Amino acid sequence: MNPKRAAVVILISGRGSNLQAIIDEVRAGKLPIELSAVISNHPGAQGLKRAREAGIPTHVVDDREFKTRAEFEHALMQRIDACRPQLVALAGFMRVLSNEFVDHYAGRLINIHPSLLPRFRGLNTHERALQSGATRHGASVHFVTREVDAGPVIIQAAVPVRPDDTPETLAMRVLKEEHRIYPLAIRWFVEDRLNVRDGRVLLDGKQRPEQGLVSLPEAGEA
Repeated sequence: MNPKRAAVVILISGRGSNLQAIIDEVRAGKLPIELSAVISNHPGAQGLKRAREAGIPTHVVDDREFKTRAEFEHALMQRIDACRPQLVALAGFMRVLSNEFVDHYAGRLINIHPSLLPRFRGLNTHERALQSGATRHGASVHFVTREVDAGPVIIQAAVPVRPDDTPETLAMRVLKEEHRIYPLAIRWFVEDRLNVRDGRVLLDGKQRPEQGLVSLPEAGEA
């Protein structure tokens, strides 16, 4: 299969570790996309440096320079639309998006979230997982819809929660899985292998277990 290289725009707010995982897969020839731009709402985001070092165009739309969220989002949409992307991927973009923004990119806006959705929507997922006594935790890639972290799940990956875990150690294991599944979800999208039926994502026309691929590493695996 030689899928057409699709234009993808990545939105970030911080260090860009998931962005780097995507860049690495593109460089390795495993992800057939064109990274048209990396856009951040923070001018000092470390991920912008990663993008520049990879030769990807970068832009800053600083939310602090706008009086209202609507003004900020309109400027952001103009910048995104100038790239004509097939897909917009949120990779640590720390802004809650309006219905207008989400509707504008409906069906081509995805996000990665550090929990096994629908559990632990929102922030502080690792702390909440430990406090709940969960025996497993993980990450989910999902389509973005009007309700935060509630869109149809494309793929998930799970890790065991260990008795001696801290939020930091758990976060490290989850992040490793994020780096594995986000490029894969993007590949499935640009290869036109995904569709949504009755609020669930189908891959190649088939329903996946638990809305996505859930892998549980063996005990003791990092």
